[in-house]
Amino acid sequence: MLNKTLVKQGLWLFRWRSYLPFLLAPVAVAAVYQSRDHLATISDGAFELLMCVSLVISLIGLGFRSFIVGYVPSGTSGRNTREQRAEQLNTSGMYSVVRHPLYFANFLIFLGFVMALEVWWFSLLACFSYAVYYERIMMAEESFLDSKFGQPFRDWAERTPAFIPKPSLWAPPEMPFSFRFALRREYGSIYLVLAYFSVLKMLLDISIRQQSFSTWMEADPVWFMAFIISTLSFFILRYLKKHTRFLDVTDR
Repeated sequence: MLNKTLVKQGLWLFRWRSYLPFLLAPVAVAAVYQSRDHLATISDGAFELLMCVSLVISLIGLGFRSFIVGYVPSGTSGRNTREQRAEQLNTSGMYSVVRHPLYFANFLIFLGFVMALEVWWFSLLACFSYAVYYERIMMAEESFLDSKFGQPFRDWAERTPAFIPKPSLWAPPEMPFSFRFALRREYGSIYLVLAYFSVLKMLLDISIRQQSFSTWMEADPVWFMAFIISTLSFFILRYLKKHTRFLDVTDR
């Protein structure tokens, strides 16, 4: 059956989801070169506005991720890739308005990334690839949840949209928000977003405006400081996570 084939593909994609997006890298490089040629023809103000709008979209997605993770109980919304796992069915908070809120948040982050290049064909290709890729992963996850939780899952799935949130369905989270847990889980995502835009801005500025690295630092101190602060924060938080219990939360 086609459904079983798609679920099987989703399980495979789920296992390798940390690496398969890099298959777009060669196409992204081509898009960067085209972006450089296009951005060279627009004003500095338009270039800055484009980067800021793209950054805001990614930050909204990052905010969604942090909000979701800060409320989830133990055994849900994990980063596991080897196999599907779920100790309980989470249907409150963001999971009350959409079945796959983390993938929706990831899409916003991803959309900001590709929009920053302002290459229309690459944006369309990237969004199409994301839809095909995660559609199968979502089918695999729902097949697993259906087999484990049965009717409670089907009741929740029947009333809750799969990808586009429906705010009117909102039900308060069952647990309080944990800033430490959200920081423990999402410090890498925060660094990824800030580093991506800072490095992309640096590369495009140096290439388009024919600036040296030192000139770029003087001309764009905000972007440079964002990269430095995010990098230092990443290593500090990573150390705290690996070698201390400062970010541990007992009920998560």
